[in-house]
Amino acid sequence: MLIELRLENYAVIDNLAVEFAPGLNLLTGETGAGKSILIDALALLLGDKASADVIRSGADKATISAVFEVEGGAEKTVAQILENNGIDQEDESVILRREIAAGGKGRVFVNNQPATVAVLRQLAPYLATIHAQNESLLSFDASTRLRLLDTFANIQLDATTEAFSKWKSINGRIEELQRDEQDRLRLLDLWTFQAREIEEARLQPGEDERLETEKRVLANAEKIHSAAMNAFDLLYEGNASTAASLRTAQKHIEELARYEPKFQETMATLETARISVEDVGASLRDYAGGIEASPEHLAEVEDRLAAMDRLKRKYGPTLEDVMKHGAEVSRKLSEMENKDEILRQLRGELAQAAEEYLVAARTISKKRYEAARKLEKLVEAEINDLAMKSSFRIDVSGTDEEGNWTAAGFDQVAYMIATNPGEPLRQLEHIASGGELSRVMLALKASVEASSGRKRSSGAQRTLVFDEIDTGIGGRAAEAVGKKLKSLSRSNQVLCVTHLPQIATFADHHYLIEKKAVGGRARTGVHLITGDERTEEVARMLSGAKLTETSRKHAEQMLKTNA
Repeated sequence: MLIELRLENYAVIDNLAVEFAPGLNLLTGETGAGKSILIDALALLLGDKASADVIRSGADKATISAVFEVEGGAEKTVAQILENNGIDQEDESVILRREIAAGGKGRVFVNNQPATVAVLRQLAPYLATIHAQNESLLSFDASTRLRLLDTFANIQLDATTEAFSKWKSINGRIEELQRDEQDRLRLLDLWTFQAREIEEARLQPGEDERLETEKRVLANAEKIHSAAMNAFDLLYEGNASTAASLRTAQKHIEELARYEPKFQETMATLETARISVEDVGASLRDYAGGIEASPEHLAEVEDRLAAMDRLKRKYGPTLEDVMKHGAEVSRKLSEMENKDEILRQLRGELAQAAEEYLVAARTISKKRYEAARKLEKLVEAEINDLAMKSSFRIDVSGTDEEGNWTAAGFDQVAYMIATNPGEPLRQLEHIASGGELSRVMLALKASVEASSGRKRSSGAQRTLVFDEIDTGIGGRAAEAVGKKLKSLSRSNQVLCVTHLPQIATFADHHYLIEKKAVGGRARTGVHLITGDERTEEVARMLSGAKLTETSRKHAEQMLKTNA
């Protein structure tokens, strides 16, 4: 649920913060006041493509931020997305911020931590959905149509996706083995060379790190030997060494302890310190004795490291990657050498994988057919509630032939409608009337959301945004749309930009968007209106700029009726 939206230096807005609430939030204002600006800004936070054109004139950057409260089943998914992208989450809120710079570059932050637009797009389906008349039509592609039905049917695609991935992987290996002879010989030569080159190197895990350490020692042998022996002399050797000083101190304290027993413990402490110093000194002497300046050995180590660096540049950034590549090409060579046997084995695995896929895909296909029958009845009833006399069908087609297989199954979904009696059913995307399309999309979304809302935990709300979805309608149809939005807001937070008073009167929270000239510049503001101020706004929507007593009374009556 959207809690707050903030804009700074965005379009005609210099600084604006709007707090939203559960239920139906309606935004109204005169044409050109900037009603859709808030929706466009919110779309940027959900991953839409940004342009420097949105930056307010004279500013270096535009900043948009929002606070969402994540509830219900989405909470776990959102937490997983954040964790996968290395982003911390302290509570149930998600804070999004996007900065758009004049130079074209921008920055994204999630919970005040650097992120990417890709992360915003991953989060978007679980935070808010924006429905605008043109966008609904343009984005209503095959995958969207299928996903809408799956949402209604509560279909989980994990098993189908996993089975398809397994089948596709095995199929790819078979195709690799069945390449034409010229390609096969070319690959055999390449893999043989790579396998031999890596095998002859006789690489050991961690060898490069060990040799780098040895190289540093060999390259600085004299300095290291001198430092070790100097430390040995100071600690152990000579009359002025630390060990000698401790022995002398021990004798004095031994004499002192003859008169003062409490120094017996001090003697033991000094003895421990002397033994430790002598042990360190002995270790330094032994280490220095093992250091030998050998230009020949240093050259050997450097040559070996250079050889490994060449392999890492060719086959992987790390030595482990090189070794993995060597094992992979060796496996491929083995498969090529035992091509016929491997092919027989892979074909058996492919048949098994295909059967597993078909079981999963046929299961969800059956659910889709059943769900389609239920959903089309609900949507048709919803459409007719919106002052339309229409027939609505959901056509689920597609066969289980291999050419139709995808990670989402083999079905295709089309939404068919006849908006007038006696007309043939046509695909929803081909409806000419914008008003009809708006109402059908609202009915479709309302039916699906009502179903998914029942499946969500009690009290959990998701944000649905409708940007002038009432375009092209009026009168009884507008009132029906208002009732539908109100119904939808019982299980979702709904934000709607509208220019119709019939819809505005259904608001739980009514926001007025105004554009004024301040200091010679246009500035847009938004504030929550109630009471007389709300009556005045509805009256303006009814009669235009010139308010009349009749329009005021009409507004009061409408507000009372739809409260």
